[in-house]
Amino acid sequence: MNNKYAFDDEQKAGVYKAIMQRRDIRAQFTSDPVSDEILDKLLRAAHHAPSVGFMQPWNFLIVRDSDTKNQVHQGFQRAHDESAEMFSGNNKEKYQQFKLEGIREAPVNLLVTCDRARTGPVVIGRTVQPEMDLYSTVCAVQNLWLAARAEGIGVGWVSIIHEQELRNIFKLPDSVVVIAYLCIGHVSHFPEMPELEKAGWLPRLNLDELVFYEEWGQTKK
Repeated sequence: MNNKYAFDDEQKAGVYKAIMQRRDIRAQFTSDPVSDEILDKLLRAAHHAPSVGFMQPWNFLIVRDSDTKNQVHQGFQRAHDESAEMFSGNNKEKYQQFKLEGIREAPVNLLVTCDRARTGPVVIGRTVQPEMDLYSTVCAVQNLWLAARAEGIGVGWVSIIHEQELRNIFKLPDSVVVIAYLCIGHVSHFPEMPELEKAGWLPRLNLDELVFYEEWGQTKK
């Protein structure tokens, strides 16, 4: 059946290519600056994410100052050392060998937050599931990530840092929640596959085993 709303084949291929070739970049950043034009495109893509009740709860805090990056990196290092102690044996050794951030190498860092009080206490679509504003902001991160891949720009998500560290560094108000700390920049290359998959940390799961029908655990067969 012909779908008049579908993109043409070339456009569809571009969308799927961005999805399949998106990578979490850590060690591949170059020192080339990210232009304001490109950064604006990425932020506009993020700003057009779906949001519950159209509340658009996100803010984007751009970080280029090396002193600020160093503060964030110190927070990462403390959390990284703490996390290493949670693993044992070979996994601990492998974990310590991974490069899990590009905070100081990336020309641009970006703090993405969710303002949970932006449009008041009652929001369409959030009356029963109040966490939907958080999920909306995560959608903004994904929009930015895919747009960045389409532009040939790398993005890395730094999750190994305590929220309170970021709250203190950036003096965040109480109503604002940290969603993501991102490293953004040009890259030497995009890895062919996710680095943890390549390193054998975990395999990619079989999609057929993750899809159920009508009730939990009911497979197509």
